[in-house]
Amino acid sequence: MSVLDSLILIGAGGLFLVIGILVFVWGKREEDRYYSELAKRPGDTREFINRWPPRQQPGALKIGGAIAIALGAILLVVGGIFCILAM
Repeated sequence: MSVLDSLILIGAGGLFLVIGILVFVWGKREEDRYYSELAKRPGDTREFINRWPPRQQPGALKIGGAIAIALGAILLVVGGIFCILAM
């Protein structure tokens, strides 16, 4: 594997890592915003305390972000190893 191929792996890993961090933060902010708005509503506290019915989008964003972070880290490590071996 040439150095150029290794750099492509490192670039893809960095891109996945950045996108994963952004998506994870986005999901966390969506969840915090939803529950802070829910706490301001008077009346029904069941949804706030039990978190039922669950909202799927923030959880899916956080899980997708975690997967992208893990994949990006793996690609960075593998690309770095191949880059060192190719020199």
